Amino acid sequence: MVRPAARGACVQWAREAYQVSERRACRAVGVERAGIRYWSRRPSKLPLRPQVRAGYQQLHVLLRREGWRVNHRRVDRLYTEEGLVLRRRQPRRHRSAVTRVRLPPPTQPNQRWAMDFMHDTRADGRAVRILTVLDV
Repeated sequence: MVRPAARGACVQWAREAYQVSERRACRAVGVERAGIRYWSRRPSKLPLRPQVRAGYQQLHVLLRREGWRVNHRRVDRLYTEEGLVLRRRQPRRHRSAVTRVRLPPPTQPNQRWAMDFMHDTRADGRAVRILTVLDV
């Protein structure tokens, strides 16, 4: 299938090469005249081309705030047509500020304690929460 711009170029070439009317050139090339003379009435979408370093969802929000009536799927399509990809961030590794030192094992009772909250649900659906405290 020939693209619309290429069809217009073929008709233009036939008109110039053979000095014929647009109607005859369209008939010779096999193209409807309406396809050659068509002018879109839609506003230009060139300002929609992404210029901000953001993901397509954030761009969609920004464009809507500026007053563009645009669908998020159109923004996604334009985003991929431009070949834009938002690089994924590397997760930060949570490292402790202080180096941990292994504690010596306890030698007598009441030297070290451990505690934790536990929860469960009873048969009637009510929640039970317990603070457990252990002598290590």
